[in-house]
Amino acid sequence: MTAWTQRPVSVALLVIAIAAICSLMLAWPGQTVTTKYVNDLFIFLDGVHRIQLGQVPNRDFHTALGPLVYYAPAVGYWLSGNFGGAMPVGMALLVVALALPGAHILNSRLRPAIALPLAFCLILIAAVPINLGESISALSFAMFYNRIGWAALGFLLIMYLRPERPYRYQHSLDALSAAFLVILMLYIKISYGIVGIGFLVLLLLDTRQRLWALASLGLVTGTCLAVEVFWQETRAHIADLLLAGEVSGSLKTLDEIAQVLFRNLADFVIFALFVGLVLWRTRSIRDLLFFGFCAGSGYLLIMQNYQNWGVVTLAAGAAVAVELLARADGPAAEKWRSSLAVGAQLLLFAFVLPGSLHNAAALSLHTGLASLDQGEAVPLPHFRGIKLAHLWNEGDYGAFARYLTSLADGANALSNLEHERDHVLVLDFVGPFSAGLGLTAPQGDSTWHHWGRTLNEDSHLPAKALFRDVRIVMEPKWPVDSATAEGLKAIYAEYLEDRYELARETADWKVYVLRAPPAETVSRYRGFSPDDPNIRLLPNGG
Repeated sequence: MTAWTQRPVSVALLVIAIAAICSLMLAWPGQTVTTKYVNDLFIFLDGVHRIQLGQVPNRDFHTALGPLVYYAPAVGYWLSGNFGGAMPVGMALLVVALALPGAHILNSRLRPAIALPLAFCLILIAAVPINLGESISALSFAMFYNRIGWAALGFLLIMYLRPERPYRYQHSLDALSAAFLVILMLYIKISYGIVGIGFLVLLLLDTRQRLWALASLGLVTGTCLAVEVFWQETRAHIADLLLAGEVSGSLKTLDEIAQVLFRNLADFVIFALFVGLVLWRTRSIRDLLFFGFCAGSGYLLIMQNYQNWGVVTLAAGAAVAVELLARADGPAAEKWRSSLAVGAQLLLFAFVLPGSLHNAAALSLHTGLASLDQGEAVPLPHFRGIKLAHLWNEGDYGAFARYLTSLADGANALSNLEHERDHVLVLDFVGPFSAGLGLTAPQGDSTWHHWGRTLNEDSHLPAKALFRDVRIVMEPKWPVDSATAEGLKAIYAEYLEDRYELARETADWKVYVLRAPPAETVSRYRGFSPDDPNIRLLPNGG
C-alpha cells in the first residue's frame, strides 16, 4: 500500500479521464432513450424551448427548480441542434464541470486508494440516466438535478480534510472550488446549496481552513449578487419555492421517516462503523460534528426527494473517515493499526462498488440503445430524437406507450384547428406540445404541475396569472398523471367555462379556445384601424 499513500498528479488526471469517458458515453449518440418518467423529461425540454424563445425562468414562467435545470440542457440543445441531444449533452457538460473542482479536491486531500473509488462513485452518480435507487432498466433523465446536487455535495464534503501537502495556490484553488460547487447547487436545486453553505460555516471552526472558507462564502455571496443584477428574479424564484413549500414542505409522518431510514439502514450502519473507528482514534468533537452533519443533512435531503435510496453524503463522509484513519496510522504505527487502516480502505471500496457498477451498467445501457437507435420515437416532430424503449421487463412501457399515442392524437387535434395554435396550456403534469410542435409557449404558466408537490386545492397559482397568456387549453382524457389532471380541472373549471369554449373533441382530448369578444364590443370598434393605439386587441385576434 506504500505507493498508494502518495498523491501524484495522475490522480487528478484519472478523475478527469473518468468524467471525460462518462461524458462521451452520454453525448456521443446524440439521442435520448427513456423507459420511465417520460413526463419528467418533458419538463426540461419545455423549459429549453422557452429559453430558445427568450423566456427567463421565474420571470416568464413559474418553476420551483433552479434556472440551471433549464439552462444546462439549453446549452446541450444549442450544441447538438436537437431536443434528442439536449439532455445527454447538457448532462455531459455538467459532469465535466463537476470533475474539474472534484479533481483538485480529491488530489489534494485523499490518497489514490480512497480518491479513485470515490471519484468513480460520484461521477457516475452525476452521469447515470436513472433515478438513484431504481433498476438499471429504469432509464430516465428525470430529477437529474438531484444527482448533480448529490455529486457536488459529495466532492465538497471531502474539503473537511486538511491538505497534507498544500500546493502553492492551495487556498485560492480551495476557495474557488468550494464556491463553484455551492453556486452550482444553489442554482440547480436550492436545498443542496443551503447544505453546502452550512458546511462552509462548519469549516469556520477549523482555524487552518477558516481563511479560504470565508473567502469561498464571500465568492458565493458576490456571485449571487452579480447573478441577480442580470437575472433579477431571485425574489420570484423564492416565491415559487414558498408556493411549492406550502404544498410539499410539511413535516413528515413518523411512518415516512421510518421508511426512509429502513430503506437506507445498511448504509447508515456501515457509515456508523467507519465513524466509530475514526472517533476511537481521534477523539475529536469537530470530527463528531462533521460526521453528524453528513448523516443529518443527507437524511434531510433524501426525505424531500422523490428517491428511495442513495444518501451520497454517507459515502463522502466514509471516505473522510478512512483518510483520517490512514493519516493517524503512519509508518511508525503498530502493525495491527496499519492493518486496520488498510482494512478500512478495502471496506470503503466494497461500500461504493455495488452502486458504482449498477450506475455504470445503466449508463452503458443508455449509450448502447441510443447508438443503435432503439425505441419508439415520441410522435411530435421536434422530439424525434427521443425514444421510448421496451426492455426485458414490461415496467412502465405500456402506460407511457399509451401516453405517446395520446400525444399523437393531441398534435393532430391542434393541426386541424381553425384558430391560431400557439400559447397552449395542458391541464396535466406537463405540456409537451409547445416544444414538440415548435409553438410559441404562453407566459405566466408553469413547466410543471404535480398534485401534492407543487399545487393542491389550497395552494396554487391564481387563474388570472396562469391563464393570462393562454389561448388554447387542452384537457386530456388519458392524462399522464390523473391526480394532477383532475385537480387542475377542479381548481380552474369555473375560469375555463367563463373564458374558453370547446372547439374540438377527439378520442383523447378536449380542446378549448379563448372566446371571441362579445358582438357589441366588436361593433364599437367597427371602422377603426387595428393599429389605433386606443384599441387593445384580445389575444386571439378578436
